[in-house]
Parts: sequence; structure tokens; C-alpha cells
Amino acid sequence: MKLNFNLVLPMLLLGISELLAQNTPEKKKDSVVVLPEVTLEANVLFGSAFEARNRTGSAHFISTKELKLYQFTDLQRLLQSVPGINAYEEDGFGLRPNISLRGTSPERSAKITMMEDGVLIAPAPYSASAAYYIPVAARMQSIEVLKGSSQIQYGPFTTGGAVNLVSLGIPQASTGRVQASYGGFGNRLLEVNQGGRIGGFGYVIQGIHQGSNGFKEMPDGLPTGYDLNDFMGKLSYDWTSGASKQSLQFKYQQSAERADETYLGLTEADFAKNPRARYLASSKDLMDTDHQQWMLSHTLAYSDFGRLTTTVYRNTFGRNWYKINDVIAQGEKKGIASVVADPIAFPNHYNILNGNAGAGDLILVKANNRQYSAQGIQTKWDHHWISGSAKNDIELGLRIHRDDEDRFQWVDQYSINPQGMNLVQSGTPGTDANQITTADATAAYALYKWKKGAWSIVPGLRMESIKMSRDNFGKQDTQRTGSALVSTENRVTEWIPGIGMTYRLNPDISFFGGVHQGFSPPSNTQGVDVERSVNYEWGTRIEKSNLSSEFALYFNDFSNLLGSDTAASGGTGNLDPFNAGAVDVYGLEWSAVWSMDWFKQFPMQLSANYTWTQSSFQSSFNSASGIWGVVTQGDELPYIAKHQGQIQWSAQYQKWNGSLRAHYQSDMRTQSGAGPIPPQELIPSRWVMDAQLTYLITPGVQLKTVAQNLTNNNYMVSRVPAGLRPGIPFHIMSGITWQW
Repeated sequence: MKLNFNLVLPMLLLGISELLAQNTPEKKKDSVVVLPEVTLEANVLFGSAFEARNRTGSAHFISTKELKLYQFTDLQRLLQSVPGINAYEEDGFGLRPNISLRGTSPERSAKITMMEDGVLIAPAPYSASAAYYIPVAARMQSIEVLKGSSQIQYGPFTTGGAVNLVSLGIPQASTGRVQASYGGFGNRLLEVNQGGRIGGFGYVIQGIHQGSNGFKEMPDGLPTGYDLNDFMGKLSYDWTSGASKQSLQFKYQQSAERADETYLGLTEADFAKNPRARYLASSKDLMDTDHQQWMLSHTLAYSDFGRLTTTVYRNTFGRNWYKINDVIAQGEKKGIASVVADPIAFPNHYNILNGNAGAGDLILVKANNRQYSAQGIQTKWDHHWISGSAKNDIELGLRIHRDDEDRFQWVDQYSINPQGMNLVQSGTPGTDANQITTADATAAYALYKWKKGAWSIVPGLRMESIKMSRDNFGKQDTQRTGSALVSTENRVTEWIPGIGMTYRLNPDISFFGGVHQGFSPPSNTQGVDVERSVNYEWGTRIEKSNLSSEFALYFNDFSNLLGSDTAASGGTGNLDPFNAGAVDVYGLEWSAVWSMDWFKQFPMQLSANYTWTQSSFQSSFNSASGIWGVVTQGDELPYIAKHQGQIQWSAQYQKWNGSLRAHYQSDMRTQSGAGPIPPQELIPSRWVMDAQLTYLITPGVQLKTVAQNLTNNNYMVSRVPAGLRPGIPFHIMSGITWQW
């Protein structure tokens, strides 16, 4: 079988980079289960740690080995190894991530470009970018993170960066794996995959089940966990036609989740008593989702110097988060965020949360029923050539995309007593929210790379042309006849330039830097401008046989920060956007990996990273958003920790492999402000430690035990959507991996 040279070369580079950056004894056959070599596909951003270390901007590559080390299913926990990322937890499992890159707003990861296999993966990336769906992290073979000018190709969000989750690829030879783990709180993970090639045909199939009984405690003993099932399959065919080589790949993915999750957190006093408690009034809360993805990709390598890749895609996502939203006590309605924030001011409403209701008191449970779709076609042409002593490369990309969000929601009324909740009146679908939001977008970019001697210079230009519209049928027109239709529309065309460069001082030391425009799309509301910023970056890299390190400084100068009133951030949930004006965000990022081979029989590796982030509003305003509120010039952004970092030590002895990591996050404010953080707006600093131990039974079978939160730290992670929320407590998971 002939190998595609354009695919084999990146694989060789990946292998070389891992030998340089990682502990070479860990590659021995008797050290760990060797994961199958896969063909690098076209739907990656850079594809390897080697490429990440040679970009003109900050980039990080999380390999298969790193993903499998602790077997984390929480994407936020996996990304803690990457500097520049801020994230706040919500459910303890990472089911609804809140991720920020370089100071962008973390709410539902709505301000970063999130992709799977190079395709936008948020349910509706333009019209409703909040990430209520995130791909299953256990399904991935690698994760790519781009920051700074190196991510100008990827939009629409170009301020902080892009995250690409690379799914399991088709292996070169027949291979498969079964991985099963079980542990505390009924936490479980089962993965099965099989793939191979027959002539020009290739395939891989993968099934995953993960779930938990939950670590929070309901008064009635009901579960507080989740169940998630995911299936993914790929088929490919490679062929040669004259001097060209072509590949066609079809991918299908489907997942379903049922999670006993709620927006209702705890009051200060109740969190102090038992941070794992939940109120009886949340016993009906349930998130029910279904996601499907289809992708058809064609790659034409018409020579050793050029490639054309085209992908047609469609994603659909349905969700109904059935959850308590308001409480009516003695005829007065209050939102749950207001009740838990000040239970003394609303004692009757608070008593209802615990099941102590009076006659006529009610709980309003909203069915946040929404349907999403996103589809489009994207193509990328890449051609390189040599002119004298200079290497040249031009890359052109185009994407035509359409997405929409259909809200058709209602509210049910319940009574409550200490024995549980009882339905009083069912709501009529469409009487709470009844609207369709749509976005049509055309995006294009051009990128030119010039390399000569020690210098690499990469200028680029991106264009985003977007039409966003909303049809609100109103709460009375549940049949959508259009009798009370209110339509809004907003159009924007934005040119987004950027330039990056690198200079290699010697084989061990290089410098990189760049400047580019940051952009986030507006909403359909007229008068709301796009989010704009000018972003600067400077850094240096050190690459030696046993040391790999990167240091970066950045400054994001926002001329207009865009906010949105979401329920997830403690707001009203009407999604009304607003212009927040000028904001400065700047910081420092550092990461290093040091392989220590002092003792040949006991190789060790030490890795660490640190992030410092500072922000400052340049104007004063009053917003409706729950986490911003009244803003005064000089205030800091909320939910962005000033200091955070991680250190990890790994060691190997014969068939044993172990590692210990500790992650630190400093005090974090939950409301915009300056100076000392008020206690009612504070997320206290914390250290969280994890450990893993692996034993190789045979070259294809290994046992692994993972312990999370070793010190059983009862730490707080957020005060939104409504009340205080804990991180996951100490628990242990053990399992076996069999690979053939």
C-alpha cells in the first residue's frame, strides 16, 4: 500500500518532537500501552507539538498520551496544562464549560472559536455561541490551542484564541482498544474503538459511555449525576490519479446526555454547612440533549507543494433544560438568584426551596427547550514554493455558513412539601419564549508565510460578513402565524488584519511576536456594535534535548467589549447584548517541560505553567448582566483569576508509571470591581491535587488508578448561575485498558 508523502512527513515530525520534548524512556515498549499511530488528517490546525513550537504566535498541543494520563473527561481540567486559559467550573463534571482565553468573557465559552476537527462546534456559533454542547473529551486523540496572531485563520472569534478538538483518527493498521474505569460516586467510563485499513479504504468506529451518580446530595435521595453516550464513525478512501493524491472521508457522530443538573446553587450559610447539598426544589431539574454531526471532507494533494481541502458539514443539537427558575411566595415572584443571594430579605421564598411552602406558594420550572442547527462548506488552498533562499507559502480559505437557534419554551407550576414536588399546572409550549434567531455568514482569509534564514514573517487578512436576524412570534402566537411578529436584523462586514513573526537566534532559542485585530460578532439587535480590539504579543521559546519552555507577554486593547445578559451569568436570560466600551487586558504566560534522566532506571519529568492576568475597564456604565452590574472606570473583569498555575511531576520505574499534579488558582471576583474583593463576591484561592498510578501487565494491557482532589478540598468554584457551587470532592477511579 502506497503512503501519502504529505501525510507521512507531519507524522515523522510529530515523532521527532515527542522524542525531544518528552521523557524518552516512556516510549519504551514495556513502559506504557503504546497508542496506535494514526494518519494525520486535514481537519487539524497544526497537528503536532513540533508545529506548535514553530508558529509565529503562541500555540499548544495536548497529545494523546497527555489526554490519557489522568483519563479526565472534563475539558476544563485537561486545559489546565495550557497557560493563558481561565475557566470556572459549574457542575464538577465539565458538562457545560466556561472557558476564557487571554481575558475574554468565560460565560459558556462563548467568546472563543471552539472547533472539532477544524469545524465550528458550538450549537450555533454566530447566532447563539454559548457552548451548551461540548464534544466528549474522552473521544479525542489530541487538542490544539492557538492564541495571538497565529489564529487569524480561525474565526469568528479572533480576540483570545481558538481551541480545536481532534477526534480519533483512522489508524494505519488494524487496531482497537477497550478502556473501562469505575470509581467514587458511581463515576464510570467505558470506551471501545476499532479501526484499520484495507487497500485504499480506512475506517474507525468508537463508542463511549460515561456517567456518575453525582456527588451532590438531595434531601429525597434522588441522583444528582448524569449519563452520556457517544458514537463516532469514520470511513475514508485514498487514491492516486497521475501525480495527484486524493482522499475522501465521511464522519458521523451522535451523542445523548441526561443530566440531573440545576441552575440553583446554595446560600452562603448553607454552603458553609454542606457544600455538596442541593435544595429539594431542584429535584425535577433535568438537562436532556441530543447532538449529531455529519462531515464529508475531500483532500487533493495535487503535488508535493500544494493541497486543496474541502469540507461540507452539518451539526444539529436539541436540548431541553427543565429547571427551577422562579419562586412565588404569598403572591410575590422572585428569581432564584435573588433568593439565594439574600435569603434574609426573602425568608418565605427561601423556605419554599427547602420544601416548606404555604398555601398557594408555587415553584416555576421553565422548560428551556431549544433546537439548533449549523451547516456550511469550507475550503482551504495551501501552496508553497522556494524562491532563491526563501521559502514561501500562501494559504487561502473560504467558509459559507448558516446557523440558527429556535426557542420554544414554557413554564410549569409546582407545589412543594417535605415529601417532594407536585405538578399543579402544565404550561403551553411557546408561551415563555417563542423566537428563531438566524445567522448567515461568509468568512474568507488570506495568509502568506515567508521564511528566510532565521526569520519567518506571516501577514494575514480575514473577512467576516454576517447577517443576523431574529423573528420573535410572541408568547401569545404559539402556532407561529405571524400575527404579532417582531423582526430585527443586523448586518456587519469586518476586515481583520494581523501579522506575526519569528526569529531563531540559534538552534535552542527563538523569539516570536505579532499584532492582530480582535473581533466578535454582534447580535441581531440594531445599534449593538461588534467587539473590537487590537491585540499584541511577544514571546520566546527555548528548545533543548531535555528542556522545552515558552514565555509570552500579551496586551489586548479593547475599543468595545461586548456583553450579553445571560441566565448562566446570573442575569435575566433575555440575551440582550450591550456595548461595554474600552477595556485593557494584559498578562504573562509561561510553561516548561524538563526531562530528568539522572537515573536511567528511574526517569522523571517535571512540567509547570503559570498565568498572570490583569484587566481594567476604561469607562463607567450600568449593565443588566449579573456578573458585571454597575461598572466604574478602573474595575477588573469578573471571573478572571489574576494568578493561576500548575506543576506536575512524573516518574517511571520498570512497569510502573506515576504522576502527581497540583493546580493553583488565586482569589477571583464574581462582580466587576477594584481593590479588596468583598466576601459576598469572592471565590477563594485554592490548590487542587490529582495523582495517577499505572501498571503494565503485558505490552497491551495496563491497570490505572486515578485520584482527584487528593486533599478533599471543599472549594468553591462559582456563584453563578444562582448561588454558590462546589468543586468535585476526593474520589478514586480504577480501570483497565486492553489494546490490540
